[in-house]
Amino acid sequence: MTKARIGVLVMSYGTPESLDQIEAYYTHIRRGNPPSAEQLEALKSRYEAIVGGFFPLRENTNKQLQGLQETLNREHPEIEFVCYHGLKHAKPFVEDGVAQMVEDGITEAVGVVLAPHFSTMSVGGYVKRAKEKAEELGLNIQFVMSYHLHPKLLQALSSRVESALRLFEGAKADEVRVIFTAHSLPEKILEMKDPYPDQLLATAAAIAESVGITNWQFGWQSAGQTATPWLGPDILDVLRTISIEEKVVKVLLCPIGFVSDHLEVLYDIDIECQSLAKELGIHLERTESLNTDPLYLETLSDVVFEKAQGEGKRSYGL
Repeated sequence: MTKARIGVLVMSYGTPESLDQIEAYYTHIRRGNPPSAEQLEALKSRYEAIVGGFFPLRENTNKQLQGLQETLNREHPEIEFVCYHGLKHAKPFVEDGVAQMVEDGITEAVGVVLAPHFSTMSVGGYVKRAKEKAEELGLNIQFVMSYHLHPKLLQALSSRVESALRLFEGAKADEVRVIFTAHSLPEKILEMKDPYPDQLLATAAAIAESVGITNWQFGWQSAGQTATPWLGPDILDVLRTISIEEKVVKVLLCPIGFVSDHLEVLYDIDIECQSLAKELGIHLERTESLNTDPLYLETLSDVVFEKAQGEGKRSYGL
């Protein structure tokens, strides 16, 4: 009996693979408007500061895709899962991934974003693009919208908090301020009743309960430079406030909105936040990124399989 084949569109933001691709990447983010020389230099300098020519996000994303495919096929040998990249701002784009599936003869697919929390402006945007291309090409595709409270995800994040707290030698748990962070989005999502902030707070609260910490709060990071306001307070402002007003000297950052080492973690936290923390006399640590943690890959495998099984009850008798 021939195995059923299910395509998995693994969607993420994308990144340039080398310094000479940054201009095209930045232009795509800016909807076709090339950056000024100053803007381009500013972004290049950030990449140079963290990677020196090596771009960890693309490598991490490749490993996550490969790890997910291996996990799905190991855990569900009755089905053949084939994973495809679908990137927002770099090749292969979301539409390219959908087209490649169809070219490969895939007729049933599941889309999942490498971001646990849903927003109409992030995950919703990926889904819209993939759906439109799939409808154009006749591909039946379903989507995982969020997985922010999956037990294995919470377990992986909680263990990272516990490990990082041990870096503060001799400190009692409540002496360390734990700050959960995620990528800021424009404030207008609040008017839209977008679930993004609530889902992030739910993840943070679940981790805090699991680890047994009460001294924690939430901060936003990596806001875009636009005329419209973004969600705050920004993590840099949070650090200044708790240092000056509360005399906090030990801080653990836990960027739960990111699943991989990339610019927002390696530059915005490890360089910008760390630099400010030194100025303020704060001992700052951060939790390790999920990257290819088996628990994260199992989380993705679980939610993809569950979605495939829902459709498969009709198509495959699962």
